[in-house]
Amino acid sequence: MMNFAEARATMVDCQVRPSDVTLYPIIEAMLAVRREVFVPTSLRPVAYAGTHIDLGAHRVILDARVFSKMLDALEINPGDLVLDIGAGLGYSTAVISCLSEAVVGIEEDADMARDAAVSLSDEGFDNAVISQAPLAEGDPSHGPFDVIMIEGGVESVPQAILAQLKDGGRIGAIFVQGNAGVVQFGVKLGETLSWRQGFDATAPLLPGFKQPTVFEF
Repeated sequence: MMNFAEARATMVDCQVRPSDVTLYPIIEAMLAVRREVFVPTSLRPVAYAGTHIDLGAHRVILDARVFSKMLDALEINPGDLVLDIGAGLGYSTAVISCLSEAVVGIEEDADMARDAAVSLSDEGFDNAVISQAPLAEGDPSHGPFDVIMIEGGVESVPQAILAQLKDGGRIGAIFVQGNAGVVQFGVKLGETLSWRQGFDATAPLLPGFKQPTVFEF
């Protein structure tokens, strides 16, 4: 039988630390959260593989390298309120809950949202909630947020999401174009959002985050 605790430690030592992610709160959170609980039972043997885990419906659990580097750049603090878009089965929301004051995971797939909520409750993540709603709408009723993290690919980020970011808030997303992609991080200052490039990565395009079509006459 697979030793998941050992696999979790190996993931951190071989995928996270070599990616220059050394902040203790991130390391501690990724060692604490039982990733295998947040994947379908059939995929538990590959829960700690160094790749995205495909959950279907254009959802993945981001591979540990990409996920941890995004967390590192976003600098989530213990007093932060975080919006986790594309929560899937809840793994990312669970990790973020260890770093923040509270986190709202958004998942529009009804089955995934239900399973995520059950797993988070069963694992004792009391400062994390799952809201079933269209991903591109976010959760304005609980915002504004200090940090918004998007767990999948985007071509553009809807204004409705950006409006839920506090002044001084941070956002991270994987911008994809075809088979290529780059993680970008934004900071909101007043009415201006300034983006900077992070590192190369790609992920399936999330519903509602496609670049709007511009018609020309």
